[in-house]
Amino acid sequence: MKTLEDLDSHIRGVLRDHGRLNQNADQLDAHADLYQSGMTSHASVNVMLALEGAFDVEFPDHMLKRSVFGSIHSIRQALNELTAA
Repeated sequence: MKTLEDLDSHIRGVLRDHGRLNQNADQLDAHADLYQSGMTSHASVNVMLALEGAFDVEFPDHMLKRSVFGSIHSIRQALNELTAA
C-alpha cells in the first residue's frame, strides 16, 4: 500500500508532465485549485489519461467532472476510491 506522500508524489509527477501548470506542482498545496494554477480542460483530459495509465485504473463516467481533477487532494480521493479493496 502506498503512503500518502508516495501517492501525492506520483500525482504531482503526472501534473508536472501533463497538467501544463504555471506553478511548480511540487510546491502546490494539496487543496490548491489546479485550474487557477493554469490547468486547462484539455490538459485535465491528458492528466486523467496519464493517471489511468500510472495507477492502472479507469475513471468511471460519474467521476469525469471538473471537481475530481480540481486539486491534488480531490485526485487523491478519487484514486483511493478506485483502488479500494
